[in-house]
Amino acid sequence: MSLSSHLRGLGVAAALLLFFLPGCGDRPASAASEQQDLVDHATSTVQILRREENFREPIASLLGRAKAVLIFPSLFKAGFILGAQGGSGVLLARGADGSWGPPAFYTLGSGSVGLQIGAQASEVLFVIMTDGGLNKLLNNSMKFGADASVAVGPIGGGIEAATTANMRADIYAYSRAQGLFVGGAFEGSVINVREEWNRAYYGVDATARGIVVERRVQSPGAAELQAALGSRG
Repeated sequence: MSLSSHLRGLGVAAALLLFFLPGCGDRPASAASEQQDLVDHATSTVQILRREENFREPIASLLGRAKAVLIFPSLFKAGFILGAQGGSGVLLARGADGSWGPPAFYTLGSGSVGLQIGAQASEVLFVIMTDGGLNKLLNNSMKFGADASVAVGPIGGGIEAATTANMRADIYAYSRAQGLFVGGAFEGSVINVREEWNRAYYGVDATARGIVVERRVQSPGAAELQAALGSRG
């Protein structure tokens, strides 16, 4: 394929992604209500996935042992030969007492080259099972595959797959998609802290670790999300 064809493909992918994802960039948030909307949508995502027949039992099993969760209520993907993927989400971690802490805001972005075409909107739940996976996410930037392993979460009516010793990935992903997209994956996607959203929501300049692990801030608006994630199993 010629360079001009690659550039045309990239232009189509970027245009599609920008059409579906006007709020994905690092523009300053106008009000904390924008962040609260994302927290509320993350709550709906958890509730919906926990009701899905194929996901219900394995998600419950993994959440009972999870170190943290990363939730993207609207992860958009678009592409024509060259693809792009992105969205905003929230990270919450368990404390020593088993309770879920306040959310920190993150973005996910990736690009890919290959046989792919279409557009898709997904609700995605990443279940973080290891301290290493969580610590990588608490850095300013993390890349799936290079910094932490990510695998498709087990599905089905039983929980045997979710408890086997062979499940050694740092992070398991559950996705509920609308639309058609052929090709692409989470491998290679980059997760970044959305610092300006954290400042807008909490009104202070707090790090992701200070929010998620040290709990230096409070988030009454996340109570429903914390309840939806449930208690430790």
